[in-house]
Amino acid sequence: MSDCDPVWQGTSMTSLDGVLPAIVDAHVQHWDPRRTPWAVTRSSRLYGLVPRLGDRAFPFIASRADREFVLTPRTVARPYEPRQYATDAALVSTVVGVPIDTVVHVESHWRKALPAGEQASAHSTAVEETRYLERLPFGHSGAPRLGAIVAHGDPRDHDFAETLNQQFAVSPRVRGVRLVATRHPDPRVRDGGDADNILASPAFLDGFAELAGRKLVFEAAVYSHQLYDVVVLAREYPETTIVLNHFGMPAGVFGPIGTRTGATAAARADIWRLWRERMTTLASYRNVVVKLSGLAMPVLGYGRERWGNIGGQATLCEMIGPFVEHVVTHFGSDRIMFGSNYPIDRPNAAIDVLVGALVDCVSQWGDEALRRIFRDNAVRVYRLDKT
Repeated sequence: MSDCDPVWQGTSMTSLDGVLPAIVDAHVQHWDPRRTPWAVTRSSRLYGLVPRLGDRAFPFIASRADREFVLTPRTVARPYEPRQYATDAALVSTVVGVPIDTVVHVESHWRKALPAGEQASAHSTAVEETRYLERLPFGHSGAPRLGAIVAHGDPRDHDFAETLNQQFAVSPRVRGVRLVATRHPDPRVRDGGDADNILASPAFLDGFAELAGRKLVFEAAVYSHQLYDVVVLAREYPETTIVLNHFGMPAGVFGPIGTRTGATAAARADIWRLWRERMTTLASYRNVVVKLSGLAMPVLGYGRERWGNIGGQATLCEMIGPFVEHVVTHFGSDRIMFGSNYPIDRPNAAIDVLVGALVDCVSQWGDEALRRIFRDNAVRVYRLDKT
C-alpha cells in the first residue's frame, strides 16, 4: 500500500449468527441535558428550547472546532438514554444476524454549569454521572443491559483516590477510568485536555498508581500525534490494561478539518503514515487494547454535512479497511474491541452500518476474530461476567 490516501477492497458481508450470541458495544454515552449536570454549548441549549432556531444559529454560535466535532447540535442537545439507543440499534440484528445485548458506558464529559466565578469538582460530578446511570432503565423494553461503567477520573487530582472509592460505593459496575487528553496543534481542532502531554506528565504517572492498585482499566483518548504519550504510560504500568479509544483518532485523515489539518492529499498521507508508525510501536506493549470505536467520527474528516458524509456500509468499509487491517495485523484479534461511539458518530453512520462495515472488514480473519472483537474481549477486559 502506498502512502497516498488509503484504499481498501471490502469483502462481502458475513453474518454473526452462529458465531456469537450477541454483540457487546464497548463505547456508548448517555445523557439528558435537561435534567443532569451536563454542560452544553450555548447553541445546544438554544436547540433544546427552540430546535429550528437552534439549527439555524448553530453555525454562528458554536466554534468551528465544536461544529466539526459534533456536526449538529441535535447530537448533544437531546436526551440520549437506553430507549434512544435501543431505537438506533434495532436494525443491527437484521444486518449481521445477532443483536447488541450489552453496552459499556464511557464517561460523557459531564460538567456542572455554575454561575460565573464558581467551579464544580470534576470528580464529584463524575460520581453524579454514575448515580444517574444506575437509575436508567437498561435491560428493559428492548434496551441492552449495562455491563460496565468507565468513569471520569484524573490521576493528577489530589482527591483521585477518594473519588475512586466513592465510585465503587455508588456502583458495582465501575471497571475503569477515562481522561480525555486530546490536544491538537491546529487551533481550530477541538481540544479535550487542559495541557499538553498529560498522560506522560509526572503528576499523572504518580497518581496513576491509585488506579493501577485497584486493578482498573484506563481508557486513553488522544489524537494520533499523541500516541507516544500512551507508550510512556504503557511502559510505566505494564500490569494495567490501557484501552486506546477510537483507534488513536487520526484527525483529518479522510479530509480537511480545522484551519489546515488534512487539507491536501500529501497532508492526509502524512497523518496516515505517522499513525501507522506510532500504532506499530504501541502494539509491542501487551497491556494495550485498541477500541475500534469512533469509526465515523466527524473529526476524522469525512465532511461537514450535518447528516451523512459517508454514504453507506460499503464506503465506510473501504475507508476504514486499511486501519482495521493494520490494527489486527499488529495487535492481534485478542486485543481489539468494537464500540459504536454513539451518539457522537450518529450524524455520519447508523449503528447497523458501523457494525456491518466492521464485520465486512474483519471477516477475512475468520470466526474466532469476529467472536473476540465483537464480544469476548470486552467480556474479559471489563469483567462483564461479574455483573
